[in-house]
Amino acid sequence: TVEEEPLRYNRSGLRAHRQNVQLVLQDPDDQLFSTDVAQDVSFGPMNLGLTTSEVTDRVDEALGLLGIDHLRRRPTHQLSYGERKRVATAGAVAMRPCVLLLDEPTAGLDPAGVEEMFTAFERLEKNHTTVLLSTHDVALALDWADSVALVGNGTITQGETTAVLSDAHTLTAARLRVPWPLALAQQLAGDGLISADARPRNAAELRAALTAPPSTAS
Repeated sequence: TVEEEPLRYNRSGLRAHRQNVQLVLQDPDDQLFSTDVAQDVSFGPMNLGLTTSEVTDRVDEALGLLGIDHLRRRPTHQLSYGERKRVATAGAVAMRPCVLLLDEPTAGLDPAGVEEMFTAFERLEKNHTTVLLSTHDVALALDWADSVALVGNGTITQGETTAVLSDAHTLTAARLRVPWPLALAQQLAGDGLISADARPRNAAELRAALTAPPSTAS
């Protein structure tokens, strides 16, 4: 179901589903095919039968949300890898989905590219799009995700982010490791330096736990 509506498998039902739920593949070159950025981003809306002005509005909106309006007329083959990733995402965003699925969106990106991508995700969430991504980077998931679903050994463990990602046994079964902020927090708690129930999600929260008075550290 999407927004409590069951998926219908007839032509109109699948058409509606593909507008509500969009997928961005790991390799942007599997999705980009038009001459320039604006043409590529407009492809989906044009196939919805929208007017020219409606398509233009959606392209403008998507480029703005992804922070790539300056690439509008750039040939897609002249883009960097990170730029191609954001253009592929903009093509999905132009459909105005309620759910955006991304496969390893940070793969191949440098730290600046990762930061730019997640800044774009924040804009999308403020624009009422739910962002769901797959990743092997557990520290990134810890810092960003509201909830996680961990796949391993043919089972799915789903729940609050820090609860799931502090479970070493479940993570090991999925061939993953406890993310470094939680692993370091466990060691510091063992040394009596921070509260035993501290669950920092990033470096800033770990520092706050270290500088908090012992009676209130968390």
